[in-house]
This record gives sequence, C-alpha cells and structure tokens, in this order.
Amino acid sequence: MSRWEPGARERLVVAAVDLFTEQGYDATTVAQIAERAGVTKSTFFRHFPDKRELLVAGQETLSRLLAEGIAEAPANASPLEAVAAGLARASTAMGSMNRDFAPRLKAAVAASAELQERDALKSVSLANAMTTALAARGIPGPTAALAGELGLLAFKRGYAVWSDGDRDAEDDLGGHLVTALDELRAASASLG
Repeated sequence: MSRWEPGARERLVVAAVDLFTEQGYDATTVAQIAERAGVTKSTFFRHFPDKRELLVAGQETLSRLLAEGIAEAPANASPLEAVAAGLARASTAMGSMNRDFAPRLKAAVAASAELQERDALKSVSLANAMTTALAARGIPGPTAALAGELGLLAFKRGYAVWSDGDRDAEDDLGGHLVTALDELRAASASLG
C-alpha cells in the first residue's frame, strides 16, 4: 500500500461508493475502503473522520464556490441572477469524473437510510450557503431563503440531467444548472 500517493482522497471516495453499491453501506468497513483505495487505515482517517463523511467529500468546496459566485455577481443582479452566478461557479468544480461517478453514488445513497440522511444534511448545507451569501448582498431573509432553496433544487435537477445524459456529449454542467433554474423560475411564476 502506497502511503503518500497523490489522489488518495478521491480514490477513497470512489472505493467507498463502489463498495457501498456492491455490498451495502452497513457491510462495508473502513479497512475494506482503505484496501480498495490502496491506502492505509490511518490515511483514511487523515482524510475522513468516518465512512459517512465520504458522501460529503467536496461539500465545503461546493458551498464556498456557490457563495463566491453569488458574492461576485454584478451589484444590480436579482437574487436569482446571483444564484445563477453561484451555480455557474460551482459547476467549475465538477468534471467528467463526477459525471461518471454519479450513477454509483445515487445507487449507494438509495440503498442506505444513513446515507440518505447525510445527503439531506448536505442539501441543507448547500441551500444555507446560498441563502447566507444572498443575505450578505442585502437580500431580505425570506427572499434569500427562497432563492437559496430554488438554487438547491436547480442544482439537483441540473446535476441529475447532466449526470444521466450522454457521456460522450460535450455539454457542461453549468448550462444544465442554469436551464434548471430558469425552469424553476418559470414554474414559480405560474404559482400565482
């Protein structure tokens, strides 16, 4: 086992999701994840406190990118235009590995109540990051919260369409996120 090989964090996430899919979350041990990733258990614990946290690897980066995009949106941007800027910024962190990985991650989460709970907490955190960034722009609380929740829904919808799409297509995640936000904006306008 190579102890200091680069990419250990990513390999651990891939190994964990593969094992969760193959044998279930509860039956998978940290030792098995570390072995599959080609690292030691101590390397695992340098990156993650426990196996639940593998699901939210990158959450802090995603939250930061969403908030940065919102903060850097033009001063005259509407709340949803600022959210669109945040979604576009966050999409830069997602590449072909994320797209290829998505179906396995979805299956692993669907098969485990504990992972579903952790995924729900991740969603709350992402919506909160957008809401907080919007509030920092002076957007009133209820408006910021609604725009943050719409941003989260757009992220989930756009990510699902992108990850389920043609693997050979050159489409980027950002376009799918903005399209999903536009669809949600139109849907909310029809609510009356």
